[in-house]
Amino acid sequence: MKLNILLLLICIGLLFLPFLLIKDKHEAKPAPKLELDFEIECPILIEVKGELEKIPLETYVLGVVAAEMPISFHEEALKAQSIAARTYVLRETNYGEKAISKTVQKQVYVSKEDRRKKWGASFDEYEDKLQRIVASTEGEIIVYKDQLITAMFFSTSNGQTESAESYSGNAIPYLVSVPSQSEELFSPNVKKQFEFTNKEWANAFGLKWSESMAKTFQVTKTDSNRIKSIQMIGKTWSGREVRALLGLPSTDFTVSFQRDKVVVETVGYGHGVGMSQYGAEVLAHDSVRAHDILLHYYKGTEIKIFSTCLKSPTNAKNSN
Repeated sequence: MKLNILLLLICIGLLFLPFLLIKDKHEAKPAPKLELDFEIECPILIEVKGELEKIPLETYVLGVVAAEMPISFHEEALKAQSIAARTYVLRETNYGEKAISKTVQKQVYVSKEDRRKKWGASFDEYEDKLQRIVASTEGEIIVYKDQLITAMFFSTSNGQTESAESYSGNAIPYLVSVPSQSEELFSPNVKKQFEFTNKEWANAFGLKWSESMAKTFQVTKTDSNRIKSIQMIGKTWSGREVRALLGLPSTDFTVSFQRDKVVVETVGYGHGVGMSQYGAEVLAHDSVRAHDILLHYYKGTEIKIFSTCLKSPTNAKNSN
């Protein structure tokens, strides 16, 4: 009897043994670590001249938007600025491989500490707005034929942007002259007036004043009504040179020679190429979304999503 019971128990054990082995084989085990034989440079860090440490790309964009555009601007204009700033720095630094200065010749940048000083009691409100806007555009860039564009921008237009060809002599298909009107509704810098004594005028050009300066003065204009060049007493200066010599805000200027002074009136602020920031503000208040603002100023381009690890653009959804 006992032997029969023992044999029965052995048979039952043998019957369940395969199931016990299967359970042990499929128990969860820690996943093996992935060993890479190369280093992925991700996220991209931006080296800003004058800053002690490199700055993550999106943190850098925060600082540029805060420095380059009033935080009081419409959210769609600020979004457009975010995308333009991100595009500009990626191209300018070759995806973080080169340093960039924080000057108006490139892009101005302010740190969070500087923003706190700049905005004072409004810091929390403005910083929240800034963070939210930049985050909503994260990874978005502007491309032309799948290549990053040179996303130039400036403050205020004279009603028409300048083409790259008129500005530098080099034609760029997406930097052409486009309308940018009604900026006087928002910008304090549309029209300015400057006065120079006759001596100050002559000194600016490295000359000695003479009546022949006024008599021989002539100008040549670009298609956007900016000064391409001026001629005086047999010499020629480009509009850009005159702007720098006289400290003018724009190359759209008129010159009036009066008895003891020279009066210069300007329209607009900045080089005039690419996106007008106050023009973006006008369009945003006209219910134009950020992507469409950019496509207006950068003709024939596309907005795509940038993968910081793969450096490959993909189509961006219009989430604005």
